[in-house]
Amino acid sequence: MGFIADALSRVKPSATIAVTNKAAELKRAGRDVIGLGAGEPDFDTPENIKEAAIKAIRDGKTKYTAVDGIPELKEAIAAKFARENNLAYKPSQVSVSNGGKQVLYNALVATLNPGDEVIVPAPYWVSYPEMVLLCGGTPVVVSAGAENGFKITAEALEAAITPKTKWLIFNSPSNPTGAAYTRAEVKALTDVLVRHPHVWVMSDDMYEHLVYDDFVFTTPAEVEPSLIDRTLTVNGVSKAYAMTGWRIGYGAGPDSLIKAMAKVQSQSTSNPSSISQWAAVEALNGTQDFIPKNALLFKDRRDLVVSMLNQARGIQCPTPEGAFYVFPSCAGTIGLTAPSGKVIENDEAFVTELLEAEGVAVVQGSAFGLGPFFRISYATSNAALEESCKRIQRFCGNLR
Repeated sequence: MGFIADALSRVKPSATIAVTNKAAELKRAGRDVIGLGAGEPDFDTPENIKEAAIKAIRDGKTKYTAVDGIPELKEAIAAKFARENNLAYKPSQVSVSNGGKQVLYNALVATLNPGDEVIVPAPYWVSYPEMVLLCGGTPVVVSAGAENGFKITAEALEAAITPKTKWLIFNSPSNPTGAAYTRAEVKALTDVLVRHPHVWVMSDDMYEHLVYDDFVFTTPAEVEPSLIDRTLTVNGVSKAYAMTGWRIGYGAGPDSLIKAMAKVQSQSTSNPSSISQWAAVEALNGTQDFIPKNALLFKDRRDLVVSMLNQARGIQCPTPEGAFYVFPSCAGTIGLTAPSGKVIENDEAFVTELLEAEGVAVVQGSAFGLGPFFRISYATSNAALEESCKRIQRFCGNLR
């Protein structure tokens, strides 16, 4: 018998973290590397939020809290859902965790039994299928290709549902593609789900406030209120509020699910940081003025990257509706030879050779379930983005 659990043999390490670590390693070795792998804003946390955390420390709010969140934060979250999403949740229907990832993981641990299936549209955030596997479930990957704007269709969803289906994981705007579903597209999916009452919806809305070109964000339980009793609506403060390191995510759903998730958290991490919780109260209740301003900066960066990538030989980059990622195709480079003499056989080879030749770190699309593409995070400075795109243009131009 081996010492390490068999479940880990089914799980791959995070490709995005691997790329970030590789870029940092090369930087330490003296290489000029631009890392475009990490999915976090380069903006600093707003001052009012930092001051709220400092005040919490000075006021002695440094003890254990309720396992899944202080009442003040749950109330702020319920108010946010009512104000921004037309969703009526009681504070008792809210769970606060150490980041959005833990909210998702707690829900899967609390609900999955061996053989249960979870529908995961691809491209997907790298952790979705791996968390399902760790929790004993079976990820059912459904392709949402470029021809459909990287969005799953109602027909594809219908075809993927079986008697064993327990969840659909829904992410809009998407990591890794930036694709966002219109209200009509969400309605088409919820119409399918209404016909299958055994299927629950895990809606990851983490990039809700990062949408562009007058796009209007909607979430499944808002579009189809009859689904609210089998929907977990997940969000957090990491992206819109530039609070990635504070580690606060939250979800809202039926009382029975939230209680089960609290039981899981009580025997794993217990409560999130008390200081971070008070900072999140200020984030949700305080001024929101900086959010649209930051979104405009991200839109400018998106437009810069899309324009420059589409000038690179062999690259095709669609314009995403939201988040801070682009997901260009490198199909036009497959079969060509890099300056190192190695042939670009797939997207993983493309990103490997790009890093070695030009010092630009991106993530291969196959890590997100769809190649030959690659993901760029444009949550960095315009200067770094312009330089990295010039390097990508040069790299592609040197392929033979």
